[in-house]
Amino acid sequence: MSNDLNFYINGEWIKSDSNDLIDVINPANEEVIGQITAGTKDDIDIAVKAAAEAFKTFSTTTQDERIELLKAIIKEYENRYKDFVEVITKEMGAPQWLSERAQANTGLKNFKETLEALENYEFEKKEDGYTLRKEPIGVVGMITPWNWPMNQITTKVSAAIASGCTMVLKPSEISPYCSMLLAEVMHDAGVPKGVFNLVNGYGPIVGAALSEHEKVDMMSFTGSTRAGIAVAQASANTVKRVQQELGGKSANIILDDVADLEKSVKGGAGHCFLNSGQSCNAPTRMLVSSKNYDKAVEVATQTANNTSVGDPNGEFRMGPISNKTQYEKVVKMIEIGIEEGARLVAGGPEKPEGCEKGYYVKPTVFADVTNDMTIAKEEIFGPVLCIIKYDNEEEAIKIANDTEYGLAGYVQGELSHAIEVGNQIRAGQITINGGARGNAAPFGGYKTSGNGREHGKHGLEECLETKAIIAPEI
Repeated sequence: MSNDLNFYINGEWIKSDSNDLIDVINPANEEVIGQITAGTKDDIDIAVKAAAEAFKTFSTTTQDERIELLKAIIKEYENRYKDFVEVITKEMGAPQWLSERAQANTGLKNFKETLEALENYEFEKKEDGYTLRKEPIGVVGMITPWNWPMNQITTKVSAAIASGCTMVLKPSEISPYCSMLLAEVMHDAGVPKGVFNLVNGYGPIVGAALSEHEKVDMMSFTGSTRAGIAVAQASANTVKRVQQELGGKSANIILDDVADLEKSVKGGAGHCFLNSGQSCNAPTRMLVSSKNYDKAVEVATQTANNTSVGDPNGEFRMGPISNKTQYEKVVKMIEIGIEEGARLVAGGPEKPEGCEKGYYVKPTVFADVTNDMTIAKEEIFGPVLCIIKYDNEEEAIKIANDTEYGLAGYVQGELSHAIEVGNQIRAGQITINGGARGNAAPFGGYKTSGNGREHGKHGLEECLETKAIIAPEI
């Protein structure tokens, strides 16, 4: 890209006064593929002021005008779809097939789902003795991670556009190029100046400046629980709304009345390994009864051993971990699992054969895991599955809820029974028997997995304030 070192502010690419550059690394081969500028507090101030000025007019746009704007963005996104696929694979290591079918596609889906929500949304309606108005909250600060970059960026951006808000985005410095490509899409789609602004940089500098800025009315953050706490603390002095989607350690309960045990275990393990395990809602704790435990371990082991790992541009199921820091954490957690006595039945800390260069990890399965082990308690964010035995259904539910997290949960079994069990899991999204479409279903967590919800109507409403007009009837 010709604007690698620039920021998109107030409808144009501008140069920062910062001379601090960040290398962007291809995790498949550990080579530098480019550099971006590390922004400063001053850069954030310029971007926020541009967004605040633009809000004065964008907040008054009609619902129909925003519908047409989202349609234009969708059209430009589709025009650049192949570019998104290529960039995502290169900068964060997702296999080509995954970038095309899921990584880039989630961005397109988010815009379309938000468009549908906007087309059917009532911003004003009569209630009992008053009028209820939903109005845009203002300038939205956005901080997004590297693991599903377009999914997490576009669910926030589309909701802000639909609600009439303006925004400043601070994407991950690990996978920044797809967000810069989105800035080009927004520009070409005719998004008004100052509505969408982008500043690259480090979280403790740029993210903190965005969170504490007095003209930012809301912070929308996706990332680790630790970083989410820092965002909330920095936001507290200005009493702004803070919406967070944070970590997870999701349980996958396989009930004894499951229709196909082998299929359920294979699907659960495959989901855990998807995107190299770098998904906050990954089913990383598989809970299986004593009756089916040995068979489940056997199937999960086979699934891991049959999951190919290698060059994301090749015909492999799994690519590398997206960055060196995360790779080293995953390897360390596997070593801790072995040290604490979990039984390693597949994978391990060594790199896969033929993958000496790059941040590759073997799909790993631990059996005989107890819920007090580190690998069962802490989010690993890698392709590591923990299989835990339970003796009865009540124990399974207790184990599932025995975590500081509450982002997602999974239950597999006879439908009505599985739903009954799912209702007892304290998490924001429960998937039963693989789920159905549910693309616009609200996503967010309980406990330290965050607050607020994203996607569709629920994401739109996060960006709205509620106003009651109480007046005599005309």
